[in-house]
Amino acid sequence: MSETRQKTANSRSASDRLKGRSIIVTGAGSGIGAGIAADLVANGANVVVADINEGAAREVAEEIASSTGGAAIAVRVDVTDRASIQALVAKTVERFGRLDVMFNNAGIIETASYLEITEAGWNRLMNVNGLGVLMGTQEAAKQMIAQGTGGKIINTASIGGKQGYPVFAHYCASKFAVVGLTQAAARAFAEHKITVNCFGPGVVHTALWDQLNREFVERGITSRPDQAINDFSTDILLGRYSTPKDIVGVTTFLASSDSDYITGQTVMVDGGMVLI
Repeated sequence: MSETRQKTANSRSASDRLKGRSIIVTGAGSGIGAGIAADLVANGANVVVADINEGAAREVAEEIASSTGGAAIAVRVDVTDRASIQALVAKTVERFGRLDVMFNNAGIIETASYLEITEAGWNRLMNVNGLGVLMGTQEAAKQMIAQGTGGKIINTASIGGKQGYPVFAHYCASKFAVVGLTQAAARAFAEHKITVNCFGPGVVHTALWDQLNREFVERGITSRPDQAINDFSTDILLGRYSTPKDIVGVTTFLASSDSDYITGQTVMVDGGMVLI
């Protein structure tokens, strides 16, 4: 690239990076998903804030629209219900004309020792974290294939998708599934110019970790509030746990044209907790 063209590219407004792109983020009513959605809109995208908690999704969408002046709407979705996902995609296309990027971010977790994991707990986590990603990927890919102009599917994995932790074994299994589904989908949809990647957060201080802190104390694993998150953070090379702001640089990159030649990959965003 010539020096002039490089300067022009470097001077491009950040708010134009995703200009006009229509993006769904599931699980965006709080935590990482809300942070992803806000940064996407700040970079010019039209975003659907999707969550099973419609009230929370609406609050996030309204706050984003108010603070950025961009386009963010709320839609309720149950990622374990294919019809609900289909309706989400249809509403997105109705409102914004197309679907360019799908973030399968909705997920849940449960603290349980390996011997305490129940069939009900296993099925609940696998349905949301695994089946939800499968069906979200399928329905997004169908729409993108019909449009004929490619697209991007981005799934939320975890450090638990690369290593197993005994108090979260079924959660880890579900996140290993996300990595496998991502790699398989990347191979399945490359011919349609659809890239499929995932990112792997580590310890992110959100409401989810507040839940885990409580569960650890209730089960007698820890004795103090915040002990769980602090103990889990001891192996982070950068010396601290993260917040959603630490994640969005990678997620917005994956949603942008800057990542067009990347597919089938898991980008770890964990401060150096898991080295792969």
